Amino acid sequence: MQQTRKIEFWVGSFVLAGICAILVMIFQVADVKGLGSNDTYSLQAEFDNIGSLKVRAPVKVGGVVVGRVSSIVLNRDSLLPVVKMAIDSQYDQFPENSSVHILTSGLIGEQYISLIPGFVFEDEEMLKDGDLIEDTKSALVLEDLIGQVLYSVGGSDSKDKE
Repeated sequence: MQQTRKIEFWVGSFVLAGICAILVMIFQVADVKGLGSNDTYSLQAEFDNIGSLKVRAPVKVGGVVVGRVSSIVLNRDSLLPVVKMAIDSQYDQFPENSSVHILTSGLIGEQYISLIPGFVFEDEEMLKDGDLIEDTKSALVLEDLIGQVLYSVGGSDSKDKE
């Protein structure tokens, strides 16, 4: 009787340790930093095409994650996508002439936003909560690139025949 209780205790301990290890791995893969709300401020940008950008996609400066995409909505007036970004408040020194680009990790990886800080001049102000970044570059869509290549190849063949 005493031996079976001891075995049950150790089996239960290993099961709990395994569950904890799985939870830690899930949080690492999902890139969850904490369960509480971090101190962030909001920036937004309007793009012509966002490709397959998703909510929670990283916002990076030189490869360092400084925030996340918090929402993607369609501007009713211009009918263009507006991306709202939650930037960690410790990174609050971006000039107003900064730009954002939608890039892809690797050849077919996830898309992310690259925030490129502008130059700081004497009269330049910094981006504040809710500001709109006007200098944007949309995502490169693979289908559009293939279409352009096929169109240019088809166009060059017709010129050679004339």
